[in-house]
Amino acid sequence: RRCGSQAPARVVGKWQLVACKTLSLGTAQQALLKYSSTRAIYAKDPCCSQSNIGAVTRLARAKTDDGQQKKVCQCSPIRGGRAPFMRRAVLLASLTAKTRALSAGMGGAAAQQVTLLGQDAAIALDEDLMRTPGFSVDQLMELAGLSVASAVKDAYPDASSVLVVAGPGNNGGDGLVAARHLRHFGVAKVDVVYPKQPKKQLFANLVAQCTEVDAPVSAAPPAPLATYDVVLDAVFGFSFRGAPRPPFDALLEALAATTAPLVSVDTPSGWHVERGPPDAGAVLRPAVLVSLTAPKKCAACFRGRHYVGGRFVPPFIREKYDLRLPPYPGVAQIQELEAWGADGEG
Repeated sequence: RRCGSQAPARVVGKWQLVACKTLSLGTAQQALLKYSSTRAIYAKDPCCSQSNIGAVTRLARAKTDDGQQKKVCQCSPIRGGRAPFMRRAVLLASLTAKTRALSAGMGGAAAQQVTLLGQDAAIALDEDLMRTPGFSVDQLMELAGLSVASAVKDAYPDASSVLVVAGPGNNGGDGLVAARHLRHFGVAKVDVVYPKQPKKQLFANLVAQCTEVDAPVSAAPPAPLATYDVVLDAVFGFSFRGAPRPPFDALLEALAATTAPLVSVDTPSGWHVERGPPDAGAVLRPAVLVSLTAPKKCAACFRGRHYVGGRFVPPFIREKYDLRLPPYPGVAQIQELEAWGADGEG
């Protein structure tokens, strides 16, 4: 099963449902309770291979440290797979109604019970924010961009130069807002690369606001990327599908090759929103990821410093999408997810 794929309705033997790591624990809990009293969490590393077709399973019994009998399912690639499907055993356990993490190898996401959104859910949540509470697009961009700038400043407090690479959609708008706030936060040099500017007045206003705070906007990088203390990837977000087209394909190649620390907004550009890094082409490996509202499923494949931003979601939307996130401290707009991917793989 590829990273981020949906869990099957039934599996080997009596085990009737398996919830993959990249589902939120709350969503898994609801699904498991729906199907039967036999409940399981599928604790696996979804990033160990993206070239597999599937796996066959072998069940055995194992005793855990607390003496409880648990099913251990080991997977092997079926014919056609080009790499081992998994790097460690799959742990299946009978759970109570309160879903909990079963494997330390699941890293930060499971330990902190953080929701991971699929692409359709992320799009629907965004639409709900604008439809029901009535947030406008520019409101959401302002809040998101402020969170991104806060995360950049937290991760790199001494950075004196930042290059923002903005894409043609709302993710690029978040980057433009972040550029303005970084100047207000005292970053001496902020340049913006914006090769394809939409004609909407909203984006024209964002460009003008950057110019007014001495964050110049140009169609190409004004200096080599490696000369900046930080490069902010705000090219593509959670609605991205397919392969990048010019001029963004070349920009992603440059972002993938740079030695400057890379910070990605919401999803690393070019990654599949659910499966993670692409099989071909430029593969960005950011040092920092700033997830907005909630991490997307591809975040399970990310290893680095991981922040969540977006302290504005109404309670009923949190409940509707079962958003499980760590509390924001004080008046902070961001929260770092400690020890993300602490298993060291990926």
